[in-house]
Amino acid sequence: MSADEPTEKAVGGGFNPPTPTTHGGPDYGRFVEAVRTLQDHARAVDAPDHVITEAADLIEKVSQLLDPYDADEWSSPSGRRMDLPNRGNVLGVPMTLHVTEAKRIGGVAQFRRFHLGRNGAAHGGAVAHLFDSLLGFTAAKLSRNRAQRTAFLHVDYRKIAPIEAELQVDAGIDDIVGRKIFVSGRLLDDGQVLAEAHSLFVKLRPGQP
Repeated sequence: MSADEPTEKAVGGGFNPPTPTTHGGPDYGRFVEAVRTLQDHARAVDAPDHVITEAADLIEKVSQLLDPYDADEWSSPSGRRMDLPNRGNVLGVPMTLHVTEAKRIGGVAQFRRFHLGRNGAAHGGAVAHLFDSLLGFTAAKLSRNRAQRTAFLHVDYRKIAPIEAELQVDAGIDDIVGRKIFVSGRLLDDGQVLAEAHSLFVKLRPGQP
């Protein structure tokens, strides 16, 4: 079995970390970005009817092209391309994260047009999604425990989070009590706090999904 093939354990259940892969090749990142850009256009476009008709035809053709290659989550490159932002997962808000000298998580994030709520602000649900990803990454990376699930997530919205702007994120572990990992983080725009969140992640027992 090659290094990037899913293990037999993954098929049997339990919380299994993603197995790194290079499947999708050098253009997989470009593929993900193209899908994100298409989502942005779908949210933003005000085109003539015939343009929408042509676009719909083309998108359907792309779906037909990809349809024979649908794979389960253990085999798909999505979420397993460790060399790409968000591990090549198109679902998450684009973020680039790293461990800081202070042993916290720092980085940048950018809401796309696709995440628009109203009046240039990211949808509140998209902000919460960002925090679930950020704080989950923080809990796993800093505790060195990858088998965990969100128990709760509390978000305080301080200011609107603008779309299409490079924002900053900061997060760290507040405490670890047995299986409980308490984490908090902030979303900032040039030093101004836009939102804060704290959460609890629970380490899973062997075999828990």
